[in-house]
Amino acid sequence: MRVGILALQGDIEEHEYAIKKAAEELGINVDVIRVKRVEHLDGLNALIMPGGESTTIGSLARRNDLINRLREAIINGLPTLGTCAGAIFMAKEVRDSVVGEIGQPILSVMDIAVVRNAFGRQRDSFETDLNIEGFGTIRAVFIRAPVIVKTWGDAKPMASIKHPRLGVTIATAQENHMIATAFHPELTTTKVHRYLLELALGRR
Repeated sequence: MRVGILALQGDIEEHEYAIKKAAEELGINVDVIRVKRVEHLDGLNALIMPGGESTTIGSLARRNDLINRLREAIINGLPTLGTCAGAIFMAKEVRDSVVGEIGQPILSVMDIAVVRNAFGRQRDSFETDLNIEGFGTIRAVFIRAPVIVKTWGDAKPMASIKHPRLGVTIATAQENHMIATAFHPELTTTKVHRYLLELALGRR
């Protein structure tokens, strides 16, 4: 199985480790492809959009002519996980918690609305136990994290988290073959990466 990680900016190595560990737990072989150019998307069975700086990731993807090919691959059914900035990049609606609408390059593939920097700056990062439908309880790390404030269409919430100003918000959502998390699962668990692999294997 070939799993791509969008490798323009962000925590690429952590996802690489997590997906290899998840594959080992499932007893399957995985080749990890660092996606930096269009041709790296050929033959992938799954794709990961890592955390990092969502504006930088979007700008570099546009500069490398990746936006349209990424969008096409995901719309055509490529199982995809977006974490933190990756979830922002996949969303159809994005605004910043301070400046509002920002107009950054996004893929607009998932029926979710995301607020960037929802919990504040880097120093406001935190960990908490999160109960995710289908996963159970995991330790979730929120680093300068966004939140998902709305889902529609086929997108469904899988976990919620209380926000001091926005009330109950969404920490994880799934839309068919796409998963978005506001936190960084690669830092604490392989459950989310195993789920992605099981989607690619047709077991979910």
